[in-house]
This record gives sequence, C-alpha cells and structure tokens, in this order.
Amino acid sequence: MIKLYTERLIIRDPIEDDLAATYELLSDEKAMKYWQSSKTKNMGEIKEKLLKSINEAKSSERKLYYFKIIDKNTKEYIGEIGYTVTLRTPFGKFVDLGYAIKEKYWGMGYTTEAVKRIIEFAFEEDNVYRITAGCLKENIGSEKIMQKCKFIKEAEFKEYTYHEGKLKDRVEYRLLKNEWKK
Repeated sequence: MIKLYTERLIIRDPIEDDLAATYELLSDEKAMKYWQSSKTKNMGEIKEKLLKSINEAKSSERKLYYFKIIDKNTKEYIGEIGYTVTLRTPFGKFVDLGYAIKEKYWGMGYTTEAVKRIIEFAFEEDNVYRITAGCLKENIGSEKIMQKCKFIKEAEFKEYTYHEGKLKDRVEYRLLKNEWKK
C-alpha cells in the first residue's frame, strides 16, 4: 500500500472503509461540478469504483493511482487525487493527473500540498516522465493549483468541452521530470 505524507496530509491507497467518505464526495454536486465523469449518487457504482481502485493498487502493471487525501491530525477524509498511466516509454510513464476536494477544504492549500507530494512521488518513486493536467478555463482555482505547482501551460482549446449545456474552453498543462528538477 502506498502511503505518502506531507506536513498536514496523509495520501494513501484506498481501502474498503473509504466507501462512505467516497460517496460523500462523488455525490456532491458542487465538489464534482468539473469532474462529471466521476460524479454519481449510486452507492453501488461508487462501491464498484472503490473496489476497482483497491484491486488496481495491487496490480504489478498498475495504471490507476487513485489516492485518498486524509487530514493527518483529525484523520478526516478531504478528497481524492491521483493519476492514470496513459503511456509507458523507455523514458518513463506519461500520466494524467486529477483531483477533487470536499468544498469545506477549498482555499486552504490542501490541494496544492497534495499535488506537490504526488508530483514528487511520481517523478522520484514511480518512474513518471510526463504529467499532464487540465481543466475548464472557468475553473480558476484548479488552474491556479497547476500554476503554483510549476506546471507549464501547453494549450488553450476554444469551445472544446461540452459542459452544463454549453461548449466551454479548456486549458492543458504539463510538467516534465527534467523541468521539475530545475
């Protein structure tokens, strides 16, 4: 089991006891506004996703690195962070990063702290070479996190994503291992 630490956080692989906390986040309309593909109110579907993540964590060819973010002091569940391996190369893995945090923790720096630790883990311990992350342009908080974590903007796609009945702009960022080391 992967377990990472920061000053305030424990970032770890999921366990079956995470079901209720995962449901609370994935069924929250506001917290999941920009992560529609994972939003659900179906407890069975959430249990299935959780079990898939637990099983994936045991795989020797792991592609899904989905972690729970826990407050180190209170042991309260804060949210989710992780990445999906999209390509394996001789230089290292290419991954897509994502995160979702419970609303009561927004604006407190927890997501930035978690992203920085995940970047460190990916580059130093998991043979990752390239991390990509993106969001809708209107999701200013998420874009600021990428900028604080030294991601480099690669693209802005106009009217690229269908969301809430409209076509919306999307931004994409990257961070390469050699850029992170500088």
